[in-house]
Amino acid sequence: MKKSGFFTKTEEVTHTDENGNYRTKTEKRVLWGRIIAIAVPVLVLVVFLSSVRIVPTGHTGIVTTFGKVEEASLESGPNFVLPWQKVVNLDNRVQKVNINTEAFSSDIQQVQVSATINYSINSQTAYTLYKTVGKNYYDNIILPRALENIKAVFANYTAENLIAHREFLSEEILSAMKSDMENYGITVNDISIEDIDFTDAFTDAVEAKQVAAQEKLTAQTKQEQLTMEQEEQAKRDVIAAQAELEVTKIQAESAYYAGEKEAEVNKKIAESLTPELVQYYYVQRWNGQMPTTILGEDNSFMLNLPN
Repeated sequence: MKKSGFFTKTEEVTHTDENGNYRTKTEKRVLWGRIIAIAVPVLVLVVFLSSVRIVPTGHTGIVTTFGKVEEASLESGPNFVLPWQKVVNLDNRVQKVNINTEAFSSDIQQVQVSATINYSINSQTAYTLYKTVGKNYYDNIILPRALENIKAVFANYTAENLIAHREFLSEEILSAMKSDMENYGITVNDISIEDIDFTDAFTDAVEAKQVAAQEKLTAQTKQEQLTMEQEEQAKRDVIAAQAELEVTKIQAESAYYAGEKEAEVNKKIAESLTPELVQYYYVQRWNGQMPTTILGEDNSFMLNLPN
């Protein structure tokens, strides 16, 4: 009797033993042809699938062979590698990280700093970054250098100037970070100082100084205004005095000219009078009455006449 499986075939074989007796034995045969026919395509499929690596969008694939980093990068999408090679995915998108740290100003004032860093890696040299630094490149180089540069830049300014020059602080830190990171294939796109917080004692001192400065400015403004008003009043007084002097001068000149004119008229009148004209005017103005007093020729006596 024969029985067949998919990969095996079983048969009953009759034979004689040493004593001449008939014996029946069951033998199983493996059908290697069928196994090979099925195993080879499956093996090929497994090898094919194990050679395909999917790199996510926004990432760069780093290929390693038994731990050794290959000098090639894989772009996002499906990629073919050798089955024994591994692929490490590095994010090459712009990433934003917040940093909180402590720094000191040039006048030894403690400052709490909150900053934001935007950075990305160069996909073409990502394998070098992974080979020299590793996957945790942010913790290994970006963060330490950022903290170091923040402290160094802040130490160049006094506490009061830190507030007034926040934009310059960001620019100086960004410039230093770009110089530090370019050798690693990391691009620092932007650094922004979000907040600068001083101790309560320093804040109170600054507020008191600002109040005092404001009060001083107010007093100076009032004094300048008062001085200006006094100067304007003095100018007005000078103008009024000059005007009054000018009027007096004009009046005096007018009186002088009027007196000269009257004297000239009187002179002309006096020059025009003759004894005959005087006698004529006298007669014209006589009221017809005889004089009651007569003076002597030498005025030595006076005679009263009866009416």
